[in-house]
Amino acid sequence: MQTDAHVTSAARTAGPKRGYRYRPSRPHLTLNMTAGVIAALMLLPTAYLILRAFGVGIGHAVEMLAQPRTLQVIANSAVLALLVTGLSLLLALPLAWLTVRTDLPGRRAWSILSVRPLVYPSYVGGYAFVATMGPRGIIQDFLEPLGIERLPSVYGLPGATWVLTIFTYPYLLLAVRAGLRNLDPALEEAARNLGYGAWQTFRHVTLPALRPSIAAGSLLVALYVLSDFGAVSILRFNSFTRAIYVQYVSSFDRSLAAVLSLVLVVMTILLLFAAQRFQGQQRLYRAGVGTARTLHPVPLGRWRMPALLFCAGVVTASLIMPTAVVTYWLMRGVQAGESLLPVWAAAGNSVQAAVLAGAVAVVLALPVAYLAVRFPSRYSLLVSQAVYLGYGLPGIVIALSLVFFGANYAPIVYQTLAMLIFGYTVRFLPQAMGNVRTGLMQISPRLEEAGRSLGVGRRTMLRRITLPLLRPSIWTGAALVFMSTLKELPITLLLGPTGFTTLATQIWAAADEAFFARAAAPSLLLLAVSAVGVGIILRQEERGR
Repeated sequence: MQTDAHVTSAARTAGPKRGYRYRPSRPHLTLNMTAGVIAALMLLPTAYLILRAFGVGIGHAVEMLAQPRTLQVIANSAVLALLVTGLSLLLALPLAWLTVRTDLPGRRAWSILSVRPLVYPSYVGGYAFVATMGPRGIIQDFLEPLGIERLPSVYGLPGATWVLTIFTYPYLLLAVRAGLRNLDPALEEAARNLGYGAWQTFRHVTLPALRPSIAAGSLLVALYVLSDFGAVSILRFNSFTRAIYVQYVSSFDRSLAAVLSLVLVVMTILLLFAAQRFQGQQRLYRAGVGTARTLHPVPLGRWRMPALLFCAGVVTASLIMPTAVVTYWLMRGVQAGESLLPVWAAAGNSVQAAVLAGAVAVVLALPVAYLAVRFPSRYSLLVSQAVYLGYGLPGIVIALSLVFFGANYAPIVYQTLAMLIFGYTVRFLPQAMGNVRTGLMQISPRLEEAGRSLGVGRRTMLRRITLPLLRPSIWTGAALVFMSTLKELPITLLLGPTGFTTLATQIWAAADEAFFARAAAPSLLLLAVSAVGVGIILRQEERGR
């Protein structure tokens, strides 16, 4: 039997033959059944919504949707998504260009700092914003001796738009930066040879080439806004998720909550379908052979100082100021005798749940991704789409569905840690699935075939060749799920065991009642723990350069 190093080395040196085309064999029955069971479990929330919709009746559902308040909720959500996506693009596009293609001083530092707002949950950002600009906030305290007793309201659409923009633009920034790094320098060089200036080259060559990245990042931002619960709740903006939650907790008849959930699912599925169709048309490799040349940084010249001010302004608004505000309220809370003991118990619960969710998500993602990539068929496509459907289901919808399922059909696991982890997995399994699938697509099946030709069995081949090569993708997927689980709020509120408090629920409960000092310690601790996940993601981005 060959050693791991010998097998992997032989597999790597087995180069593809001319005219070679990968022809997959049939998957093992166990793999088919395992992937099918995972997909069926991920479809439980969608099945609940369909049952509830049939129970309401089409006529009554249409009547509910035609109510002025319901139409206003739909309009509010659409307007919020459009505003946040547009403003995020205005921040992300120049930031990406400055940090990738120019001689901006401290370019590496700005690259890291501009992505760090990803560690901020939307409800922490909302809390920091209200704690600064709200009626009992920092600015109000400073202005009160001057006779200004009340500031204009920060609640509603303006506040929600500001908070969601400064904490979601990194999703678009990462996509555009990846597009800029992968852009062939020959395109811009050809434009320059034709007499185009710097601005004309960017407008006519670079920007059109970035449309795929811009569209993909914009879809991520729009999906995030539609599914957000924390910021819109704290800023009291009546979007889909807040209306669904209010209807659920304040009414015995939850039909309207189910109908609104189904409408939201339809909107998110349409966005996901558009993204999947778009991604299917993209080429993930260079058409030519050889290594892409590195484009020389564009000198900023007299625009260097405005560029630095722009980067500093964005980082200050999205990272430095919120952190300073939370730290300020922490100091006030400590001076007032606020106890920090409950924070450590909540932190332990948060880390425990996040680690378990990350591990479970990666384990479940592996067979589904392997089936989809190595054995493409209608069945594998259906299974993978069923898993990805969870990405289009906001946390509030998943939580309501599993509350109904657990209370009626699985009372033994209702309000247990197992049910909570399952809810996290339904919500975030697509994140792990996407990374594992991308990693498998970058591993040539010839490597596995070379291992098999050396007498290595299927399981041994997976353990010795495939999984070691997949390790970076597995870690990135686990880190994404870990970070997202730490920040998840509605699933934790509705599915958590009795007395199971997390950092997220502590922050939301305190900020919702304007107890800013009480929310400060869990907010800072959550940011510190979430930074671990962002560090892993940034490390993988650096390795991919």
